[in-house]
Amino acid sequence: MTTGSSSLNIPGYRLIAELYRDSKTVVYRAMQTGDNLGRESRLVTIKLLFLADPSYQDLLKFRHQYSIAKNIDLPGVVRIYSLEEYDCGYALVMEDFGSHSLAQYLQTQSLSLPDVLQIAIQIADTLHALGKQRIVHKDIKPANILIDPTTKQVKLIDFSIASRLPRETQTLLNPHLLEGTLAYLSPEQTGRMNRGIDYRSDFYALGVTLYQLLTAKLPFEVQDPIELVHCHLAKVAIPACQIDRSVPVQVSQIVAKLMAKNAEDRYQSAIGLKYDLEQCLSQFQATGTITKFQIGARDLSDRFVIPEKLYGRETEVKTLIDACNRVADGSSELVLVAGCSGIGKTAIVNEVYQPITRQHGYLIKGKYDQFNRNLPLSAFVQAFRDLISQLLSESDAQLAVWSRKILAAVGENGRVLITAIPELERIIGALPPAAELTGVAVQHRFNLLFQKFIEVFTTAEHPLTIFLDDLQWADAASFQLIKLLMEGQGYLLLLGAYRDREVPSYHPLMLTVAELKRAEKIVRSITLAPLTSDDIDRLVADTLHCAIDRAKPLAALVGTKTHGNPLFITQFLQILHKDGELKFNPQSGGWECDITRVQALSLTDDLVAFMATQLQKLSIDTQQVLALAACIGTQFDVQTLAIVSEKSPAQTASILWKVLQEGLILPISAVYQFLTHLPSPISPLMITVLNILLV
Repeated sequence: MTTGSSSLNIPGYRLIAELYRDSKTVVYRAMQTGDNLGRESRLVTIKLLFLADPSYQDLLKFRHQYSIAKNIDLPGVVRIYSLEEYDCGYALVMEDFGSHSLAQYLQTQSLSLPDVLQIAIQIADTLHALGKQRIVHKDIKPANILIDPTTKQVKLIDFSIASRLPRETQTLLNPHLLEGTLAYLSPEQTGRMNRGIDYRSDFYALGVTLYQLLTAKLPFEVQDPIELVHCHLAKVAIPACQIDRSVPVQVSQIVAKLMAKNAEDRYQSAIGLKYDLEQCLSQFQATGTITKFQIGARDLSDRFVIPEKLYGRETEVKTLIDACNRVADGSSELVLVAGCSGIGKTAIVNEVYQPITRQHGYLIKGKYDQFNRNLPLSAFVQAFRDLISQLLSESDAQLAVWSRKILAAVGENGRVLITAIPELERIIGALPPAAELTGVAVQHRFNLLFQKFIEVFTTAEHPLTIFLDDLQWADAASFQLIKLLMEGQGYLLLLGAYRDREVPSYHPLMLTVAELKRAEKIVRSITLAPLTSDDIDRLVADTLHCAIDRAKPLAALVGTKTHGNPLFITQFLQILHKDGELKFNPQSGGWECDITRVQALSLTDDLVAFMATQLQKLSIDTQQVLALAACIGTQFDVQTLAIVSEKSPAQTASILWKVLQEGLILPISAVYQFLTHLPSPISPLMITVLNILLV
């Protein structure tokens, strides 16, 4: 595709000027000519890809931002007129209200404090309106905010990565591949925090934007992507009022609240944010100063959101973080996390993201499958396919370094590893077949090669953490490899999770642990107990934004029904809300529940039976499709599911959309937004439930 405006020829439009250009897109101001249908000429802006060969993902993003924004009719969002095919891509036609991006505007103009507050109030209004439509923008930044230089009216643009789900989970990716703009990314959007992405992620990005508008600086000005991610996760920005003494303390505190690391500590509603901003603006306009007032006093949200922070797991999390720190100093350790299904094993393991990011380490994951126990080292193979995917996103120069290190370690037998990890060939190239072996020699060679391969990534510069889930279903070769790895050079943390009720003393895992302890290797065990009544009190109080004393009656009932199982607790609370037993009262500004009525409900205290009952409330079509999905495995794609359910991909995706919105399945790719490919993990519990329903 050509890039010069003079050579572009889009039928029905006359290009006037180029407004903006980045690495993939270009935006023009144009005149849309009238036609014989009575439509008058009008100024528009046209955004198009100028890549000669745009990727499938680039084209999907164009269609996605059109599909979301075309139905948004808000004063704070640029209107989308049409999406038109052009050359080998698309042209997105939008309204033109004589504006510039805020990023461009700031290059030549400055904003006064009232200007910044008025801009923030407008954006808060827009985020509130988007929230009512359950849309999360996910890329708030000055470049995506248009401003009219005369009126100071602002509008949001670019919904290319926006979400229509109440909650998304970001997978772990190389920082270069993360959606959004790294300088403005919320901690949960980095994929290195044990939190989902929801509407409050936009509040964080708005906080970074306001910080920049007030101080002319970003809160974290570092160039290394991993270091920047760590700043978002763990470092508190210097208050804006300390960077620029003219910034009032109250305004600085509002910005800091927006940029809180945990979403629970940010504003919970755009209306509450707007109220505080308006207080600041009215005071400053009246007196030239802003007196101290309690921020967040009107921050009431009618959204039912259960906090994702961990309750009652402080000791266990500290054990894991201490292990990470020791491994960064050169040790090798095995830490096992035991507990029943739904008790939160994976949740506490995910808390190691922060120290691993600080240490520039790698975290990779694999999961054993109950129905594929005949596949040796399956979780290890999954984990290292994950690692190779992370490496492939690095520069060619860095890939060449990795290639030399891997080849030096595995030598002429590298082809053996390529057989298990095909992606490895893209780094080390095609290799000749290895010498043929028979019997136990084959497995022995593979284990030794895997050990040498892993040692390439266990260094002081990049400690390695491997998380192996569902070890109760691991194979003998995996336990043998674990023993070999614990003999290694250090800088390795092996994390394992298992269901202790399925692992008797004679289980191979327990025998492996005993052998490692006899060899004086570092092995630690964590057993997760149900949440205490105090933990449940705090969880329910935080969910309902009320005092603990007021939450106690409901918390006691929840504890009795769920036996302190965190998964069951969240499911139980969500069902109470969905069924109208937990209601938000706008007059009182709080949540209400008729405890006597809830106690009278016939709610089973068996987790699987409870989940099955809720699934049976879905339509028959939905139940059948989900049951077939569970038969495919813990992950599935919509094309395969469509074939086995004897429906079209469009029909299948449509059926899945409702359960996707309700969180019964989780996307592992943003491609779900286009309803053409929906690979999704389903929890083992859900598989059990779905198989019960299938029978």
